[in-house]
Amino acid sequence: MDKFYSTVRGLGLKRGPQRWLGGVCGGIAAKLNVDVAYVRIAFLLLSLLPGPAFVFYLLAWLILPDQRNAIALESFLANRSGKP
Repeated sequence: MDKFYSTVRGLGLKRGPQRWLGGVCGGIAAKLNVDVAYVRIAFLLLSLLPGPAFVFYLLAWLILPDQRNAIALESFLANRSGKP
């Protein structure tokens, strides 16, 4: 799993500081160098489809590092297994 987390960190995509919920749209906007409003509108349009947008957002929130380079899934799994 460490190689997976290293690969995700190497993408240069992080959950952004401009966050309403988890910062996923803000991170995508920062990486693409576009206004976060455009990404949020695109997400809302995708949300009209039943399910995929919510699942994508949840998965992105779990595997994208935040501004401190911490990955939520990695932290969760480490806490469950008792690793520091």
